[in-house]
Amino acid sequence: MARKIVAGNWKMNKTVNEGVQLVEDLKNELAKVDASDVTVVVSPPYVNLSEAVKAAGGSAVNVSAQNVHQEASGAYTGEISAEMLKSVGVGYVIIGHSERREYFGENSTDIAKKVDAVLAQGLTPIYCCGEVKEERESGQQNKIVGGQIEAELFHLSAEDFAKVVIAYEPVWAIGTGLTASPDQAQDMHAFIRSCVTEQYGEGIANETPILYGGSCKPSNAAEIFGKKDVDGGLIGGASLKAEDFIGIITAFN
Repeated sequence: MARKIVAGNWKMNKTVNEGVQLVEDLKNELAKVDASDVTVVVSPPYVNLSEAVKAAGGSAVNVSAQNVHQEASGAYTGEISAEMLKSVGVGYVIIGHSERREYFGENSTDIAKKVDAVLAQGLTPIYCCGEVKEERESGQQNKIVGGQIEAELFHLSAEDFAKVVIAYEPVWAIGTGLTASPDQAQDMHAFIRSCVTEQYGEGIANETPILYGGSCKPSNAAEIFGKKDVDGGLIGGASLKAEDFIGIITAFN
């Protein structure tokens, strides 16, 4: 069985002081609940990472970066390497988020190299995949998502793939007013697991955490997480308040 994970993607929100306060609030709230079987991850902006790692020290809160550059070093102004992230104590890195694909033109070659760079430093990739509205409406979602995974992950050895966390993003249901139903989430998660089974076998597929990256909040998390192939969530806006985030983390109970 795959481990349960709830990861919060803060995106471009929170100053350093605000980020430290959010981590402290989250630690305090976690101390009040039974969530020992859930891996909790927060993903602040780059400038917050060092202080977030310090604030999270000794607690159940893990820290992730939101992005990474695929090269180890070089003349890449404004970029951050996996080794740099490791040096400040980060354990996870989000790769291939739909916003990185759409706004910054990241392609499958970039994303595959980023996965490799993160794994080479012993960090855990939270790899994102998903289809846009037009692809969903034309019934191409499985082809699109399956193609992303094949191009960006299936070059990995079984040993390395087993270290990857997958997050499915129904891009068409994020910020559009549309909603992906729990059944739609389950269908896609089951499809993703079937792709992994075909490539790496049932054992690795069953151990691979597949997170839901749609509009997840305390009011719908339990229903979504109750689906067989949904192992947690990659949470956006609802991760910016400790109370809301805790409500999602405890939705497994």
